[in-house]
Amino acid sequence: MNGRPDEFEWIARLRPLTVGDPRALALMDDAAVIPSRPGFDLVISKDAMVEQVHFLAGESPGLVGRRLIRAALSDLAAKAAEPFGYLLLTAWPAGRDSAWREAFARGLAIDGEAFGLALLGGDTVSIPGPLTLCATVLGWAPAGAAVLRSGARAGDALTVCGAIGDGWLGLKAARGEIADPDGRLADRYRLPVPLLCLRQALRDHVRAAADVSDGLLADAMHVARASGLGLEIDLDQLPLSAPAAAWLAVQPDEGAARLALAAGGDDYALVCAVDGASIEAFARAVRGLGVPVADLGRFTKLAGLAVRAAGAPVAAPRLGWRH
Repeated sequence: MNGRPDEFEWIARLRPLTVGDPRALALMDDAAVIPSRPGFDLVISKDAMVEQVHFLAGESPGLVGRRLIRAALSDLAAKAAEPFGYLLLTAWPAGRDSAWREAFARGLAIDGEAFGLALLGGDTVSIPGPLTLCATVLGWAPAGAAVLRSGARAGDALTVCGAIGDGWLGLKAARGEIADPDGRLADRYRLPVPLLCLRQALRDHVRAAADVSDGLLADAMHVARASGLGLEIDLDQLPLSAPAAAWLAVQPDEGAARLALAAGGDDYALVCAVDGASIEAFARAVRGLGVPVADLGRFTKLAGLAVRAAGAPVAAPRLGWRH
């Protein structure tokens, strides 16, 4: 490919990403054909990214491809689904030449191999606006066992798996707004880790779950509302990485800082509703996989959100990212 590849040159370049999966039809058709799998439900989720909204302008194209895959997979992680393939939309503005697209495709290939994903199809177009990307990921869950947002019950524990605040702080670090000596925070923003490893633990112990993309408070409330419940949450129990704890330690207003971490988003942790009798077993299973876990509060019959931070009730004017 020389200069800007056309649609069919780009599709040809992506053909190796199918890894020979027959469901992709070698990208020679306008669809994928996915046979049913007896005893399983097909779980499908779509995630979009727009330049300067979901990733910084000038970002490494390989990292952009990997971030797209990982953010989409986080939704399957929350459903306790096992991913197997994805559909890709690329909407290219002027200036994205073959070298940029090649590097983007290499990023897709790296994480396609890492997470066992085959490219099954999609579309590519040219647009006048910013680079826009979309991945539709597909996975299997045992019939009736996908973990939904709507299964929480009053009295269930609100449990979070994964560190909170690194995504938001990582964006600040990537922009040069805060110190990040070892680059860990920026790396967590650029390359989130979908918690697919928790699939069996969720199936065994969790009544409802969501991934933390918009912000812990916002996504926990998505679970509460889908379940017809309210929520009490104590932000003093947030699971924090060492860099996030160091940032928090120098903030003049601890309560406001904890609220900011809980509303920042891009953590791709999981918020779960867990029955009281299962809390200890679930925590052991999660920690055994090397993932931090914390009990932050309770789902309640009373609608709404009650938040504590720095030992006192606080108002939360912003729950998370809103488009």
